[in-house]
Amino acid sequence: MSSMSWSRVAVAAAATVALVLAVPLGASAHVRVTPRQAVAGADDTLLTFSVPTESGAASTTRVVIELPTSTPFGDVSYQPVPGWTARVVDGRLPKPAKVDATTITEAPLRIEWTADPGTKLVSGQFQDFVLSVGPMPRTGRIAFPTTQTYSDGTVVRWSQATPATGQEPDHPAPVLYVEDAPPGTERLTSDAVGLSAEAPATSSDLMLVAVLAAAALVLAVLAGGLGVLAVVGARRSRRP
Repeated sequence: MSSMSWSRVAVAAAATVALVLAVPLGASAHVRVTPRQAVAGADDTLLTFSVPTESGAASTTRVVIELPTSTPFGDVSYQPVPGWTARVVDGRLPKPAKVDATTITEAPLRIEWTADPGTKLVSGQFQDFVLSVGPMPRTGRIAFPTTQTYSDGTVVRWSQATPATGQEPDHPAPVLYVEDAPPGTERLTSDAVGLSAEAPATSSDLMLVAVLAAAALVLAVLAGGLGVLAVVGARRSRRP
């Protein structure tokens, strides 16, 4: 086989491995919140919402993240994002009955981000939106229904509940687990990790890392072997 043929085989093999690796990554392109777990009572928790553009014909122009109303945060602030304008929408909500049912407090209802003119978040790209919230309510879990609007007018609502099995629907709402534990993990406690600890890697995260590492090793070995064969073939073709 000529050196040109070996080169083509190497390129084809690399493309095949890349395609295999892209399948699980593309399938998980949902709006996510990290960390997945938080500690009840924490005064200041950073939450990062990663929003991908899945449309191949339009860009993301607006993102709205709904905040909890039954157990509202007393304090919410956001990190500025270049190219995006943010707005905090407040509402008059009663405090939980265990505090004082007659007391009224101003509580943030949602955060709205709108892309500035000229800002484009296109297919294959994502943007992180960071919030600082607290104190963390003592509740099982908190869902953050998120609405994503595209430049062609399409609206995607990430608001579907994820069952206890962990099998996600088509458009799951980002979920932060507080006193409940995400599927396949243990609940965080302040005694074990401290109030500012990040969530531990889940079994699915570890599995993905292992798969990627194994695939990378296979690709490296394959590329090295094909390279050696290409050199040997080239030398043989030059012999009289």
